[in-house]
Amino acid sequence: MPPDVIDPNALSNVSEPRLQHLIRTGAAKPLFLQGVFPFAGRGFFSTHTLNDSLVYEVPAGRRAELVYFRGGNLSDDLIYLTVTANSKPIRYFPVGPKGDFHIPLVVTESHPAGTRLEIGFAASRALTGSIVVDAGFIEYPDGV
Repeated sequence: MPPDVIDPNALSNVSEPRLQHLIRTGAAKPLFLQGVFPFAGRGFFSTHTLNDSLVYEVPAGRRAELVYFRGGNLSDDLIYLTVTANSKPIRYFPVGPKGDFHIPLVVTESHPAGTRLEIGFAASRALTGSIVVDAGFIEYPDGV
């Protein structure tokens, strides 16, 4: 075989991450909670649902993991975003004024069927603005 051609059999020794393998084989699917949403702050120490479209319940026989989170804050002050599982915060993401971020999560939790995952926010009282959210989950069969 010429040196510039890759032997397809040599690739069988290359490992791929578990979730990527599950997606490639069709056993798992990506799920996205995303959008741009206006907000009005109600206090910095109390989180609230940002939008009903940012709520997801893991279906029966499945599990889900948050694998990345992107956010943006179009207001003039600090806000923070939360990811909750059954109303309990599992991640906090502070976002500075006119700021944004992208975080590929290295440490992830597997959430079982029936778990309600939700994206919320908190902002200073009377602060208004818009928030950009792009959260990526992987949903896969229970027991995999």
